[in-house]
Amino acid sequence: MSGSSAVRVVVAKPGLDGHDRGVKVVVRALRDAGVEVIYTGLRQTPEMVVSAALEEDADAIGLSVLSGAHMTIFGRVMELLAENDARDITVFGGGIVPEAEIAELEAMGVAKVFTPGTPTSEISDWVRENIRPLHAGASGAGS
Repeated sequence: MSGSSAVRVVVAKPGLDGHDRGVKVVVRALRDAGVEVIYTGLRQTPEMVVSAALEEDADAIGLSVLSGAHMTIFGRVMELLAENDARDITVFGGGIVPEAEIAELEAMGVAKVFTPGTPTSEISDWVRENIRPLHAGASGAGS
């Protein structure tokens, strides 16, 4: 398989929210669109998410937050990426985010926020059009 040019996305459900039906639908849609997805599951901390992204050599992180803690969670993920010199990992996500706070998230570096009701095709199209494999140019295997 020459899947080394496939986009790799770590998708996570951070925080205490236990509702994961929607994120699983998005994961399936991304996989069906040819994206390599690593789903970390429920109740992830920002530290766990960033660690997984670094370990998996991810090109992007997708977060699903329905609990209202999106500003804290996205903010901490962005801080951790900066601390790990990994700002080249694109962060996007979705959930219940007030329109006014989307601009704040984008100002902190979040590339895209999808709100409830967004068609999965729109999400997968956005990922395919906006996320580039970071490791595609690498000739050797990284650790």
